[in-house]
Amino acid sequence: MLRRPTRTLQKTKATIGIVASRYNGRYVDGMLRHARAALKQAGARVEILRVPGAFEIPLIASRWASGGKVSAIICLGVIIRGETAHADHVGRSVSQLLGQIAVETGLPIVHEVLLLNDAAQAKVRCLESTCNRGTEAAATALEMVAICRDQRLGSPSQRDKRAL
Repeated sequence: MLRRPTRTLQKTKATIGIVASRYNGRYVDGMLRHARAALKQAGARVEILRVPGAFEIPLIASRWASGGKVSAIICLGVIIRGETAHADHVGRSVSQLLGQIAVETGLPIVHEVLLLNDAAQAKVRCLESTCNRGTEAAATALEMVAICRDQRLGSPSQRDKRAL
C-alpha cells in the first residue's frame, strides 16, 4: 500500500482550474472528488472542465494557462496499459506537452495523468483516501501558487533589503 506524508494545505483565495478526463471515469472521478474537497478546505475557488480523454488535457490546459483566469491547473487522467504501446505513446505525449505548457507560460501545471499497469494500481491511487493522487495534486497546486507568488514578490531577504 502506498503511503505519503500528509502535507498541510496552504490557505488561499486563488482560483485553481482542474482539467479532468472522462475516460476511465471511475478512477478520475475519485481523484477529482479528493482534489475538489482539499481545495475547498483551503479556501480556493475551483473551476472544472471535463474532456473526453487524457490526450485532450494539454489543449485545454494550454488555453487556460494563456487565459489568465486561473492561478494553477491540475490535470487529472488515468491511462491503463493494454496489449499495445498506445498507452505509453499517449502518456509520453501528455507529459511532454504539460511540461512545455508550464515552462512556456510560467503557470503551475500539476500533472496527475497517471499511466498505470492495471485497475488495482488505479484503485489504490484514485479511489482510496490513504494516498489519493487528487489530494496530492491539490496540495501541490496550492504550494506552487504560494511559491510563484513569493517569487514575484522576491525572496524575503530581497524584500528586507529594499525596505532599507
